[in-house]
Amino acid sequence: MKWVIALGLRPAMKPIAATSMAALLLLASCATQKPFIGMQNLQAPQATVANSPFLERLLQDNRALLGPVIQNPDKYHLQIIYTQINRTERQQPQFTHHYYRLNREYFYPASTVKLPAAVLALEKLNALNIPGLTRHSTLLMDSIVPPEPPAYNDPTSDSGKPSIAHYIKKILLVSDNDAFNRLYAFLGQEAFNQRLQALGFAGAEIIHKLELPLTTEQNRLGNPYRLLDTAGTTLYQQPATYSRWQYEERSEKLGNGYMKNGQLVNTPMDFSRKNRWTLAHQHQFLQWLIFPQTQNRQQRLNLTEADYMFLYAYMSMMPHESRYPWYNRQEYWPTYVKFLLYGSEQQVTPPPNLRIFNKVGDAYGFLIDAAYVADFDKDIEFMLSAVVYCNEDGILNDNRYEYESIGLPFLKNLGQLIYKYEMQRPKAVKPDFSLLKSALAHKTE
Repeated sequence: MKWVIALGLRPAMKPIAATSMAALLLLASCATQKPFIGMQNLQAPQATVANSPFLERLLQDNRALLGPVIQNPDKYHLQIIYTQINRTERQQPQFTHHYYRLNREYFYPASTVKLPAAVLALEKLNALNIPGLTRHSTLLMDSIVPPEPPAYNDPTSDSGKPSIAHYIKKILLVSDNDAFNRLYAFLGQEAFNQRLQALGFAGAEIIHKLELPLTTEQNRLGNPYRLLDTAGTTLYQQPATYSRWQYEERSEKLGNGYMKNGQLVNTPMDFSRKNRWTLAHQHQFLQWLIFPQTQNRQQRLNLTEADYMFLYAYMSMMPHESRYPWYNRQEYWPTYVKFLLYGSEQQVTPPPNLRIFNKVGDAYGFLIDAAYVADFDKDIEFMLSAVVYCNEDGILNDNRYEYESIGLPFLKNLGQLIYKYEMQRPKAVKPDFSLLKSALAHKTE
């Protein structure tokens, strides 16, 4: 039985190495029906869970390393999920989840919402199932709201044209906002959120574009666009759309005040019409990507084998390793979007054997990172997600956040703490990384 059938995927678009296929077959043979064991009941934002005694003790034993954040976790809105991974003899992953202050309060998810946008855009292409239509097909998008220009060209791509694939690369490599906005429009607000609900992400709402001054109604509007083949023939087109998504009644406010039009407003800022995507949401979504065989068959992502390989490559790639788009190493250093383990360090290049498959976010004082860490040489793998709030004065929109002095050092030290613990944690079976290595070998597409 082929892996693509066993995992419920569409046929692969490209063959992969025999060693990788063997690994895929092995994983498929031990697929489980239970999705992300231990987190099924944590999807709702109000769901609470007791702190893991192990994780709490580990954090407290390292108070000096973790600084003010661990000394006052309530003030810094700290949330952590740490997942230990053990393999059976047949390479089936077994998860042990450790939580710290999970779902204690709302946080603004910032750029972490870009990961589901990228994945669901690939799903939509697969659902269209049009001959000749691929993630590399040209995507021409018209403007529908004045602040956002049309997108007919992209000089950073190898073809000079925009595409779903190129937008996903920009999102995963440097967390590009315009790339997310184009995929948000491609999906449409209503369809985007309907799919998240169908996947079981209760309470998730991704309802606005990023870094554009749009109203709630303007964010309901979907840009008209066309998808073209290499000869310029239209393969698919969609007119302008309007989302009738029913917003959940929410009451989520943050801060002591906020800046608006250069003036201080001395009331908390209302986030009830802003995106909501919890740490449990992001952690589970990432786990499904890395270990698709653990996803419930009725909710399985409609991705091809080639889609997974593409995502693995660019999630773990460093900006300077990309040819299209190309990034200046001084402006986009190797660990530019690798908060866990590296923080804001600019003068370090991770060894090629250490790969971080992740998505970060930073906005309104919040720093978030959700990562699967794999060290191919040391046989280390684990998942770690965390959010920390860095806003000492309590004022939002004033561009005075303690990212560099508090948040990024904490995430760096937290990641290194877990990594060092994993180095000495005994494992009966070494993980097989052949699939991920194969994806990295094809990273130059």
